[in-house]
Amino acid sequence: MNKKKRLIYQLFPSYLLITLVSLFAVSWYALSFTRQFYLDRTQADLEVSGQMLKKQVMRLLRPLDAAALDRLCKDAAGETVKRVTVILPDGNVVADSEELPANMANHMDREEIRDAYQGTLGVSVRFSETLQQKMMYVALPLVADEKMIGVMRTSIPVTAIDERIGVIRSRIAIGALLVALLASGVSWAVSKRITTPIERMREGARRFADGDLLYRLPIPRTREFSALAETMNRMADQLRHRMEEMTNQRKKTESVLASMREGVIATDLDQRVISINPAAVMMFNVSTEKVGGRSILEIIRNHDFQTLMDQSLGTGESLESDIVHLQNGEQIFNVACTPLMDAVGKRLGGLVVVNDVTQLRRLENMRRDFAASVSHEIKTPLTAIKGFVETLSSGDLENREETRRFLDIIEKHVNRLAAIIEELMQLSRIERDDEVQQIGTENCRIESVLNTAIRLCHEASQEKSIAVKLACKADLCGLFDATLLEQAAVNLLDNAIKYSPEDSVIRIEALKNGDQIEIRFVDQGPGIAKKHLSRLFERFYRVDKARSRKLGGTGLGLAIVKHIAQAHGGRVTVESELEKGSTFTLHLPVRNKI
Repeated sequence: MNKKKRLIYQLFPSYLLITLVSLFAVSWYALSFTRQFYLDRTQADLEVSGQMLKKQVMRLLRPLDAAALDRLCKDAAGETVKRVTVILPDGNVVADSEELPANMANHMDREEIRDAYQGTLGVSVRFSETLQQKMMYVALPLVADEKMIGVMRTSIPVTAIDERIGVIRSRIAIGALLVALLASGVSWAVSKRITTPIERMREGARRFADGDLLYRLPIPRTREFSALAETMNRMADQLRHRMEEMTNQRKKTESVLASMREGVIATDLDQRVISINPAAVMMFNVSTEKVGGRSILEIIRNHDFQTLMDQSLGTGESLESDIVHLQNGEQIFNVACTPLMDAVGKRLGGLVVVNDVTQLRRLENMRRDFAASVSHEIKTPLTAIKGFVETLSSGDLENREETRRFLDIIEKHVNRLAAIIEELMQLSRIERDDEVQQIGTENCRIESVLNTAIRLCHEASQEKSIAVKLACKADLCGLFDATLLEQAAVNLLDNAIKYSPEDSVIRIEALKNGDQIEIRFVDQGPGIAKKHLSRLFERFYRVDKARSRKLGGTGLGLAIVKHIAQAHGGRVTVESELEKGSTFTLHLPVRNKI
């Protein structure tokens, strides 16, 4: 790649070259003109000198007096010109101011002599073999009675002219050098004056490109450059406003995306991630730094998701479906895929909106299960009641023993229905009070609440010879709703009694553990399989449905305990192992005394 030159190093040599060429041309022309001027002047002088001797020479040629003519030439050369020569029409030299004519060659071949024989003035500048120097010759034709009688030639060395021209050349060279130096300075100054505003604009453009849009270019005095600088400053100002608008818009968009609970992922046509919001990052447990530019299928490895994306991008349609994602347990996501379009309707990629509907789907399942369970729990005693009522209506009422047995069964089922309805209403009240935070709290002693629960369950424990042992400090107190806490304790203790074998022991332990109070109910019952533990506190959920109904349970006791614990800001947990018993624990936050 060719290295780019700065503009000043292109302008300056150009200006300097133009100046030097101009100086050379002017100097050459001046020297040529001066030399020609001197030559023309010398030629005129020689012609005048010849004209002055012409008459004297012609008198000595007719008749020819060679000796006198030779003497005349020598005398004339000493006064006026350097050399005078007279040549006869046959080319022989008859007189010469420098040499003996007899020693001189025939001059018929000389250029100036030939011109003179033709009747014109002959002029020639050449090197003289006789004098061994460069000479100018002027030959005048000598005509008498229209007859050529000879040629008179005057000459002078041109060395003096060359010397004068040399002096002039030296002076012109010195002047040209000074002018060249001056022109170099002027050229440099002019080049700098042209390139400096351009350099400033280049630097300003670089700063604009680096994002410094508050910088402003100085305005040069040159009209064209000043207009360009003003245009660039106006462009920078407009860019700054647009960048600020884009930044604000981007921040608003990012704020909206960041505040959304739904996960939002934008991809290009190759399904590479363009943008992802924090909700999607949390849903799929990925790193924001490692997401950009990667395929969405590398981030979300799910066959159903991949199929949905391929169909949406392939057909250009908006599709929606629930997918099951196995990460940190089973999660259910509602995924909506739609094509991503620009302002003119051109497809750029895809937009994925993900909703975590795990809890919603579980609640829907629970609602369906609850509705089915309530229907079943109510339908069973109603069916029994209806059957026995019909039997009584169509049977013999005089059999009082049989009638009494039927009525006892009907009463049992009615009591069961009443208990279910009462516990449902109670559960609804606890949930309502919890939602509006209206449960009453008072400073109560935990030992007193647990002793009351033990007394209420005393008859049931005595029937099975079960010993209930309490371990609780007398000063263990907290801010609770004593009635609700007592009901939770009764439900847990009653549940433990129902499933504990006869002659066993149930231990109740209450203690302070950090910032919470823990109340544990430990039985020696058959235990609960692990698969049931996660659903144990759901309404109407039973591990052994037949046994639960036989024991008279409604399936709502543990659900009531869970909501009582939540109403106090706590929770209930269970630990169990088959054939080794179960431990139910109430975890209640410690609150300051009133």
